[in-house]
Amino acid sequence: MPGANLVVKRVPETVAADVFANAGGKSQQAAPVAGPGELGNYDAIIVGTGTRFGNLTGQMRTFLDQTGALWLSGALVGKVGSVFSSSATQHGGQESTFLTFHVTLLHQGRIIVGLPYAEQRQMGLDEIKGGSPYGASTITGGNGGENT
Repeated sequence: MPGANLVVKRVPETVAADVFANAGGKSQQAAPVAGPGELGNYDAIIVGTGTRFGNLTGQMRTFLDQTGALWLSGALVGKVGSVFSSSATQHGGQESTFLTFHVTLLHQGRIIVGLPYAEQRQMGLDEIKGGSPYGASTITGGNGGENT
């Protein structure tokens, strides 16, 4: 959209640095770490999360659980919200991740935007495709959860 400013951020890591490194985490990310309070500064917030056992990651849940002051003040009411996700397998729980994430967006008063079936690139059986009306998704790799 002309005139729109895009800001890419990440949520804080919640596990110990050595555990994160041993799990293959990438600590030197270019995106700065977001603070929950700054969400009220944006007109639309599109959030990506990995899928863990059919739900959003613990890091993202912890971040969202810190938005109580925004909820109380109504700072997110009427703002556009959307979610995209990834997992290590085709049926890794992306849709259940979206549905559980949408509950938080609804409590915050956000307007949820999904991925309509009018988006033809998600249709067809010629290859594995991610996405549903609940949001865009992808498969990150099938090596026991290791990203490729």
